[in-house]
Amino acid sequence: MRQFINKVIDTIEKYNMLSFSDHVLVGLSGGPDSVCLLLTLNKLKSKYNLRISAIYIDHRLRPNDIPKEIEFCKKLCDDLNVTFYTHSINVKEFALKEKINLQEAARILRYATFDQISINIKAGKIALGHNADDQAETVIMRLLRGAGPAGLGGIPPVRKKIIRPLIEVERTEIEEFLNKNKVNFMFDFSNVNTEYMRNKIRHILMPAIKKISPQATKIISKTADIIREENDYINVSVTKALMRLMSRKTDQRVELFCNPMEVLNIVILRRALRVAIDSVRDLKGIEFNHIEEIIRLIKKGKPGDRIYLPKGIRAIKGYSTIIITSEPPQKLSIYQIDIPKPVYLKENSMTVDIKEISIEDIQDYGNGKNLIYIDADKIKFPLIIRPRKEGDYFYPFGFGKKKKLQDFFVDEKIPRDERDLIPIIESEGNIVCIVGYRLDDRYKIDHNTTRCLQIKVIPKL
Repeated sequence: MRQFINKVIDTIEKYNMLSFSDHVLVGLSGGPDSVCLLLTLNKLKSKYNLRISAIYIDHRLRPNDIPKEIEFCKKLCDDLNVTFYTHSINVKEFALKEKINLQEAARILRYATFDQISINIKAGKIALGHNADDQAETVIMRLLRGAGPAGLGGIPPVRKKIIRPLIEVERTEIEEFLNKNKVNFMFDFSNVNTEYMRNKIRHILMPAIKKISPQATKIISKTADIIREENDYINVSVTKALMRLMSRKTDQRVELFCNPMEVLNIVILRRALRVAIDSVRDLKGIEFNHIEEIIRLIKKGKPGDRIYLPKGIRAIKGYSTIIITSEPPQKLSIYQIDIPKPVYLKENSMTVDIKEISIEDIQDYGNGKNLIYIDADKIKFPLIIRPRKEGDYFYPFGFGKKKKLQDFFVDEKIPRDERDLIPIIESEGNIVCIVGYRLDDRYKIDHNTTRCLQIKVIPKL
């Protein structure tokens, strides 16, 4: 037992995890890792003059098991004179809302809860029970998903206020420690469900790897340490590069100069793009191929080209910059026009000038896009300028038959995040024209036309 404790102390000292008189919040699930962590920190209480609290987070995914686990954790904390908290999170609801899987939703909410509770109780450290096997499994999982060095560095022993004192201890050592101390723990049967990728790695792949290399867990964990240290060094160069690349920055949008990126070392460029994405949302769901798509956009894309990434992130090529943004696409407001007049559309800084003119004053018939003439007797005021809505259709001039607006936008290659900004002019519930794109055939000028409306688009300066 002393050997085990000393090994944990070595890890704590190596990564400067604890300071004297720290208040530590322990994530306690009742499983072997978290129970071992709580017991170990309790044994180190006097050495570091620690104040220890623990929290059990109910994910609402296993309602039959939760009461027993909470009861077990509470009794353990009472026996150790540790303050115990519980908190419930709605993982399913969050997963549906964010369109992510349950495991990812649980992780996001769990870490947010740890952070909030630690603030509430003034705990400067959050201790989690990840061990060396978790580290090895994470590295393999990320390798199979195509991660770069940042991902292959695995689970950081320390990240901000989060510490992982058991990160260099193997699962067998934890089980041996608990057995010697005759300590019980709860068993989560979801950990043996091989539908999850991590469990497949844990129960199928890792045993096969250990038959080839019995020290695989230790070797992979050590490799992760090396990669992480080298990654930290490279990040210094990335930070310097970003200082030269960045044009503008907000919480949801970053604009980078393209020219310097075209000659930047590919390793630094990939990292810089990952940091840029992380600054406007986060990197969850962003894979290696996404970064490569952005690089192709930078080097070969035309102004206005864009790609769509997970979680609503977009990369847009400008004339001299690349914009990475998670800002929700803007949507046009609804404007009512009671008489012919210019109307300023604030969302896209466009003016739509509507005026009645004589048929004799028409010099040409416009281009059908930014200059349109319609038969004034075929419409009725008030006209409505609005964004698209589900089910919209019209009869495109020159096409001869009905067409869904959605299909028209696709054919015109209008980017998805710009479609809600395109003005639709409507009369009595029917589309008169798609401003800047096409007149509806029903409202065209013909040989019977006596009065005309001119619709002219004055774009933003």
